[in-house]
Amino acid sequence: MVVNKPSGLVVHSDGRTKEKTLADWVLENYPETENVGEPIIKTNGEKILRPGIVHRLDRDTSGVMLIAKNKESFENLKEQFKNHTIIKKYETFVFGVVKDKEGIINRPITRSKSDFRKWSAQRGGRGEPREALTKYKVILENNDYSFLEVMPETGRTHQIRVHMKFLNHPVVCDSLYNPDNPCPKNISRMALHAKSIEFKNLNGKIIKIESKLPKFFPK
Repeated sequence: MVVNKPSGLVVHSDGRTKEKTLADWVLENYPETENVGEPIIKTNGEKILRPGIVHRLDRDTSGVMLIAKNKESFENLKEQFKNHTIIKKYETFVFGVVKDKEGIINRPITRSKSDFRKWSAQRGGRGEPREALTKYKVILENNDYSFLEVMPETGRTHQIRVHMKFLNHPVVCDSLYNPDNPCPKNISRMALHAKSIEFKNLNGKIIKIESKLPKFFPK
């Protein structure tokens, strides 16, 4: 199953808040997915179900997501994500004019020392560095903003946001990594959208799916 996740929706619970999540919606509409996927087991023994969830998008990122409806599909997709053979394309607005019009950001990501919510591509972070590789290409630009197509080769938490911050071109309206720059008048949410995903189904057929773009994105 494929969904077009709206901005503002959390994919699955963190065990602390009671807000509705995408996982809740999946379980309500497809109860057979309850035991599909890998739950999170907290230190207190609490189990957080993630029915059909193979990958995730940040709360404020919108766009295409795959949901596995049975264990066979889950393992198939999980293996493709592990081997980095799934092709994901995002589109985003960032602040400023990006000097190199296309490139590869190859910077490992660690936990931020200053804020437990954040990750960092700078030296001196907490924990073991995790490999992170992001390709990008400038599509449009003016004096204030650049519009990019971004292709993460790895799937680290906040990867695109962290790598854009590392380039000194943070994602527009990213309140966590760029709290001091105001949003443009026509944008009221983080300007990051998962545009398309390409994968192989259980029969080996390549499937490519594109999601509807936010209204403020160029068509």
